Order: sequence, then C-alpha cells, then structure tokens
Amino acid sequence: MVNKTKKFQYGEDTMTSSLAIQIANGNIKGQLTEQTVKKVVQSAQYVQEIVDSGKIVYGINTGFGPLCTTLINPADTKKLQENILKSHAVGIGEPIDQQLSKLMLILKAHALAKGYSGIQLSTLERILWFIDQDIVPVVPKQGSVGASGDLAPLSHLFLPLIGLGKVWYKGEILPTAQILTRFDTSPITLGAKEGLALINGTQFMAAHAVKAVVEMQNLLDNADLVATLMIEGLNGSIKPFFPQLHELRPYKGNKYVASTIFNLLETSEIVTSHKNCSRVQDPYSLRCIPQIHGASRNAWLHLKETIEVEINAVTDNPIIIDSELTISGGSFHGQPIALPIDYATLAISEIGNVSDRRVYLSLEGDTPNVPKLLLKETGLNSGFMILQYSTAALASENKGLCFPSSADSIPTSLGQEDHVSMGSIGARKLLQVINNVSKILSIELICAAQAFDFHRPLQSTPIIEAVHQKIRKSIPHIKEDQIMEEILQAAQQLISSGTLITEAKQIAHKQGIPYHGVHQEYFNNY
Repeated sequence: MVNKTKKFQYGEDTMTSSLAIQIANGNIKGQLTEQTVKKVVQSAQYVQEIVDSGKIVYGINTGFGPLCTTLINPADTKKLQENILKSHAVGIGEPIDQQLSKLMLILKAHALAKGYSGIQLSTLERILWFIDQDIVPVVPKQGSVGASGDLAPLSHLFLPLIGLGKVWYKGEILPTAQILTRFDTSPITLGAKEGLALINGTQFMAAHAVKAVVEMQNLLDNADLVATLMIEGLNGSIKPFFPQLHELRPYKGNKYVASTIFNLLETSEIVTSHKNCSRVQDPYSLRCIPQIHGASRNAWLHLKETIEVEINAVTDNPIIIDSELTISGGSFHGQPIALPIDYATLAISEIGNVSDRRVYLSLEGDTPNVPKLLLKETGLNSGFMILQYSTAALASENKGLCFPSSADSIPTSLGQEDHVSMGSIGARKLLQVINNVSKILSIELICAAQAFDFHRPLQSTPIIEAVHQKIRKSIPHIKEDQIMEEILQAAQQLISSGTLITEAKQIAHKQGIPYHGVHQEYFNNY
C-alpha cells in the first residue's frame, strides 16, 4: 500500500537505499515537481538547439564509442537513438529479479530528473508510468563490464519504451507490445541523445548495491544478536566488550558492536554464573567479535556512503550544461563503486566465516552443561554434527566468490573503452555472498538457541530471553535426530525477515533498556 503522506521528489530529494527499496515495493510514490519539470524541459531544449545549430557533439550527431568521429545526418538523429537500444541489448543469461529491474528504473529516473541529460519530459514520464503501473522490464544478468555504465542491461531496461523487449506484469513475463496494447498505449519516439542518456549510467550495479546495503545491514544486526546468544550458550566472557577496551582502539564499527553486545549481556544471570571460572580467555570467534563484526560494519558504512553519492549523481554522458557547453567525460565509469562493492563482499563473507567457527565451537562439548554435538544422547544420534558441514560448504563457496572483480579489466569498444570496472560482476557476486551468509547465520541461530537451553533455570537479559522465546515459537529444542529441512527454512525466515531484530528493539523500547550502543547514528539509520 502506497504511503499517502510521503512522496519522493525525483531529481530534488536525496535518495537512500532504504527509500529506493520502499519506492520499488510500492510503499512510497515518486513524483516530479514543477521545478524539476522545468529543468528537464530546459535540458531537452539545449539538445534541440545543438541539433539545429549543426555543432558536432558526441552522441547527438555522431556515432558511439569508436564511431565517435562518424557524423550523423540530422534527419537520422532519432533513428540513431533507437538503433543504440537495439544494438546494445545483447545481455545474456537468466533475468535479474524483478525488484532489481524496478530499482534500476527508479535510480535512472532520479538521475534523469536532475536535468543534465537532455531527455524529453515525455520520455521521463513514460519511465515513471512503467514504475507506477508495476510494469517491469526483463533484464538479463550478464553482459555488462561496468565501463560506459551498464550498457547492455540498461538497453534491455529501456527497449519497452520503444515497444520492444519483454516485461513482467502481474507475475507473468510478456512481450512489451502486448502490454502496451492492453493499456491502449503506443511506444514513444526517442529524440536526439535520448538513447545514449538512457543506456549510459551505473544503474545496474547501483541497484544491486542498493539491495546489498539494506540486506547487509540486516545480516550485520542479526550477526551481533545471534553471536550474543551464542556467547550465552558457550559461557563466553563479557570482558571483551567492555567500553574501556574499545576506547583505546576507537573504530566506529568495533565500538558499536562491543557496546551493543555489552548492553545485551550486562545484567545476565548466565554471565554472572561463570564470572569466577578458570577459563582465562575465549577463542577468537567469541572474544574478537567486536573486531571482526566491527570491521565488516566499517566496510558496510563505506559502501552505504559511496552508494548514496552514486544514486544521487548524474552518470550518463555527455552531460548537458547548456547549449554552449556539453562535457564528454567518464561519470558512467563504475570504478568508484566497484571497489567498495568488492570490499563489502569480503566483509560480509567474513561474517559467515566467523559464524561457521562459532557453530563448530558449539559442537565441541567443552562448555559446562552443554553436551557434545548439542545433544544429550549421541552415538545413535549424530546431533548437530552435519549442520556445520553446511556452514563450512557455504563459507568455502564464499571464499571463491571473494576474488575482486575490479582487479580485472578487458578492453572493449575497439580500445576506446580500454579500462573497465567489472563492477556489475562484483555487484552480482555480492548478493550471492549475502544470500550464503544469511544461510550460515540461520544455522548458527539454531545451534546458539540449542546451547542456550542447557543453562536453565538461569536467565539471560530481557532482550535475549525475548529473542530466544521468539525463536522457540518456530524452532523447537531438538532431542533426537530428525529431518531438518523445515527447521532450516524457519531459521532462514527469522534471519531474512529481521523478525528477531524487531523483537529485540520492541522489548528494549517497552522496558526502557538500552539495545544499540555508541555510533548508532552511523549504523542504525540509512
């Protein structure tokens, strides 16, 4: 349901990852203001003046890429723009998911609405019509090198403007022409420079990164919460989370994680019960959570800040300043976001890596009252042994996906585009790794809740007790071997939905107790 009170003004308001997702999901409606309309109309007028003057400007009356010195007859400038969509729509592979395609439309509309692309108002309005009607172009996954932007995927994205390509509509993939007929609507005719304005840009990789920012934050929040439950289950020490320690090495992410987990554990009976035990220090996967999770949070913050610049930028080429000044530059090049995307991939993979270590630790049987393999009666029963095989497999798969795509470059366009970012490949890998880490955390969740049970009748803090109760509503304590498929699915749903985070925050608010620690202005809002 669209939020009737909240609108997003394309071209004027500041886009965030969260806002883009809300627009894509239909919770917020985007619109154009009178001021934005004026800027778009003026920019299109500048292009027309250039065409009328006969001045040679790349992409308006020349060919593209290595054909930039080939002049185009004024009568053919419109045909040129249609041809560029057709010739560049060479993406291959399965389509990206519908939400990503819609995010691409939203991000492109916002960039075009800035008024520096020379696009006609009618073209921008047609893009918004597709968004509002939830008619979403089908875009193949592969074929972009992230150089002149995402040429191939953006070409597929905008073929429907001229009546070509395919679209999703009400769960079906249909030819665009069929949908336009159903709505009694005709294809549009592109004007000078419009085709180039549509397909130059970073919206394919940026859309993936937008989704990654939101999903990665959810995983980081879940990782801290599940790790806290595991600390309780394995009688971990609270001392590594003391604020005095982290003031001496004050990384924002480290301090945030340490202070959050300290808040979650401070009044726990379980913590107090082993205060004077003989264990000197915990293994790294428990003791170094602030340093490991914190480093990944710092990487997330870098990605978030970079993507917010990108999705509020103009990334096509050439840029139309006025009828006298057009600039052919490289704002479409994906390098500024390709590097943070690769960094974030490594960062979230590490969350899965250390989670797997905690799962392994929970099976060893070295914690008082917590049995080996997390089951009291083993031998006949294998217990939780094989769950760790799955986390190991997923963690290993992620390591293979962590090679930085941006480390590669293959020249294209007959050498005109002689350094490319490969950011589109990195962005797809980032979402793959995020999906794998979600599964790893779901298994840690099962193991942590099981270990926690063996400390009864001791109580943890109100927040952790509430989280544990929430888990037990869909995942039972396991006493003997059973098929785990439905339990794994339930755990994955708890992680991906953010249900446990919501529960924790509600209890904290209701009881007036702290949850998030210092620097939450960086890590708890986007």
